Amino acid sequence: MTHDGNDDETIRTILTSVKTIAVVGASANPARASHHVTEFLVEQGFRVFPINPGLAGKEIAGQTVWGDLASVPEPIDMVDVFRNSDAAGAVIDEAIAIGAKVVWLQLGVFDAAGAERARAAGMRAVMNRCPAIEMPRLGLAR
Repeated sequence: MTHDGNDDETIRTILTSVKTIAVVGASANPARASHHVTEFLVEQGFRVFPINPGLAGKEIAGQTVWGDLASVPEPIDMVDVFRNSDAAGAVIDEAIAIGAKVVWLQLGVFDAAGAERARAAGMRAVMNRCPAIEMPRLGLAR
């Protein structure tokens, strides 16, 4: 599986340093991966902000859903992107605009140009990985 060039230590550092995570594309459907990952991140003790404009004001995994990143009333450390590769760039630009520290593109999601924009803005960028896979793999899951 092709990844982003980040080694295990970098991934470990990211996952042990972030406290707040926005999940863009979070789904209320329990059959969707974004729903499972949102639940997992909450269970791991992160402060999670599901982002889905169609569900704004409702709840996913016990967390209030926000319509977009700019609406979240707290600083976001990491933006976890459950959107396709074509839509990822716009989300990366939103993550840059809100001052996030990390942009994390889920499995199968790539945007090299967007990742470079994020890095140029001082952020870390991860592509084609899932924190719900990486945390247990690296022994970080509770």
